[in-house]
Amino acid sequence: MSSAFVQAAVILLREGLEAMLVIAALAGYLTKAGAGHRIKALYGGALVAVGASFIAAWLFAVLNSGDHSDVLEGIIILLAAALMLYVSGWLMVKQDPRGWQDYLAHKADQALSQDTIWAVGALAFFAVFREGAETVLFINALAKTEGGWSAGLFAGLAAAAAALAVLFYFINLIARKLPLRPLFIVTSAFLFVMAVKFIGEAVQEFQEQAIITVTEVKGSAFLTAIGLNPTLEALSIQLLVILFALATYSVVRRNNRLMREDKAAMRAAE
Repeated sequence: MSSAFVQAAVILLREGLEAMLVIAALAGYLTKAGAGHRIKALYGGALVAVGASFIAAWLFAVLNSGDHSDVLEGIIILLAAALMLYVSGWLMVKQDPRGWQDYLAHKADQALSQDTIWAVGALAFFAVFREGAETVLFINALAKTEGGWSAGLFAGLAAAAAALAVLFYFINLIARKLPLRPLFIVTSAFLFVMAVKFIGEAVQEFQEQAIITVTEVKGSAFLTAIGLNPTLEALSIQLLVILFALATYSVVRRNNRLMREDKAAMRAAE
């Protein structure tokens, strides 16, 4: 087994797995929520991102001599994180059975698509584009160091693509069998964790360009091991995002409860 085969497979698996998990989680949610026809928009956003990844990698190679742009990647990561936070919050609010039933009764499928279609398509695009452009650049760099686009390199890419396809199939299969509420909660939690992780990665990109200062946290080996940015700046921003999300969720839940109580009182008065 050649070095090019192993490195190409690892690059594609590493970069593609996060994007694939986001797409699979959203596809399972849409199916269970009765909006399966919107999965086309999800996959469409992902396919557009694949094409955009090749175009972006080509532009980097031509206009930037193939140099990596930390600032641009940081911006893309932040956009992806913002969309993940939006969809995560939407799912968590709608996981309450009473709230979900009221929502469907008043807005039905049209409102469901209006509230999520742009976010779902854009999230699919950014989740894939964030990984795709980087993958193309890494593979191109690997081809240069390994002496060209060898058969081993292509075989590694093919093996990784097949593995991702199999994983995607089984993840979708499991997601479709989950009850609606647990699926909402699991998908929401997954997207939230990924968004917080992405924020740390974006901060790291800006730190590498000296846009944000770097203050190492003592005993950060554990944080590094689980893929987090072990700096005070990144952890502070992530903590603020978590606190803001919790506060927002509490306010929304309280408002929804008060609205249900008002409606119940109005019905009783009638």
